[in-house]
Amino acid sequence: MALVPGYHPESPALGQLRREVREFIDQQVTAGRFTPDVDTWLRGWDENFTAALAERGWLGMTIPVEYGGRGRSFTERFVVTEELLAAGAPVAAHWIADRQAAPSLLRYGTQAQKHRYLPDIAAGRLFWAIGMSEPDAGSDLASVRTRGVRVDGGWRVSGTKVWTSGAQLAHAFFLLARTEAVDNANRHAGLSQFIVPLDSDGITISPTLSMDGAHHFNEVHLDEVFVPDDMVLGTIGEGWAQVTSELSYERSGPERFLSTYRLLAGLVDDTASGNTRRHSDLGAHIARIAGLHRMSSAVAGALEQGESVASAAAVVKVLGTSEEGDIAELADRVVVRDGSLSLRDMADRALVQRPGFTLRGGTNEVLRGVIAKELGLR
Repeated sequence: MALVPGYHPESPALGQLRREVREFIDQQVTAGRFTPDVDTWLRGWDENFTAALAERGWLGMTIPVEYGGRGRSFTERFVVTEELLAAGAPVAAHWIADRQAAPSLLRYGTQAQKHRYLPDIAAGRLFWAIGMSEPDAGSDLASVRTRGVRVDGGWRVSGTKVWTSGAQLAHAFFLLARTEAVDNANRHAGLSQFIVPLDSDGITISPTLSMDGAHHFNEVHLDEVFVPDDMVLGTIGEGWAQVTSELSYERSGPERFLSTYRLLAGLVDDTASGNTRRHSDLGAHIARIAGLHRMSSAVAGALEQGESVASAAAVVKVLGTSEEGDIAELADRVVVRDGSLSLRDMADRALVQRPGFTLRGGTNEVLRGVIAKELGLR
């Protein structure tokens, strides 16, 4: 049984697009507008860089023109995002808005919601976050305790979300809440999604610092926050199905295997120049990245055809995030501290982030269960 769709070789037009993106990146780096780094889709918040991408037409690429987007394909967007990630570019500001919010709004949003939010996402002016995980509900989202209560004209929502990347800078987030009592026979029933501006009355955002002191995670507490009916995303009670489709975009993209690509490229360069000792695993990592590129590209092609990719996304996420962490650990072993400072610094940052690679977007342990179920093994 094929869990991942078949791979189709890249067309000449896509190859040309890659060259255009690489030329743009070279210009940005030469001009000193950013320094390549690791894990920049989470940690590299740079609104000026986001604006430069929007000016080139490389944001909102799959958003139809009628909503302010570019009307281009998922494979074209894949090429652009892959090149940006491979370059270690600072893409965090627009990442969730472009990757998740836009496709979800297109699929489940009302016409009013689409016209309100999509043009600003494509223009690089609107930043988004995701309100899913809670203190006692990580990968098991059916356990969320955030509750929405029906009131006149809308809903009152109370609860706490954690690991909310960029919430301190974002304008809005999708919130998953329970709107009906738990049905023990179907715990996924009775969940709903809301669009919530992060400056709403009743919201408190508190930083959750990483081990190295970096601030990109947050705890978001909601105390009787009013959400009007026109900010319901999709259908009340259908939140689980909506979130599951949304997570396919989160789990299958090239960020799931390229977070530490700059570190791998640096290892290759330093090994060639003699600054880092040769290691037999280096070639294996290059081969694994090549395979993951094909798998993730195939998923992008399937998304373009409107196919379900939930299981394929889980495969890419499990294999890709494991590879990212393995690259970090190899670099930590072989890069000496009196060698390339920038490479050693990147290795240290990647190692700090390494535990999170396999957690964010759903733990790999849970996703292995998803894959096993698809194969009929459980």
